[in-house]
Amino acid sequence: MAKATSKNAKVKDAKAAAESKVWTKVIRAVRSPKTGAYTFKEAIVHKDKVLEHVNQK
Repeated sequence: MAKATSKNAKVKDAKAAAESKVWTKVIRAVRSPKTGAYTFKEAIVHKDKVLEHVNQK
């Protein structure tokens, strides 16, 4: 038999799911000045700040 979940657990999970939707994973390709090879920089950024993060050098 499956374990019954409490109502509070469902509410807590719904709040966490709603909050997690405002964050975005941004992956940028950055070229090394020494070797010319590309490396990738990953960051978790608030969805309102994505363009600022992408445009920064």
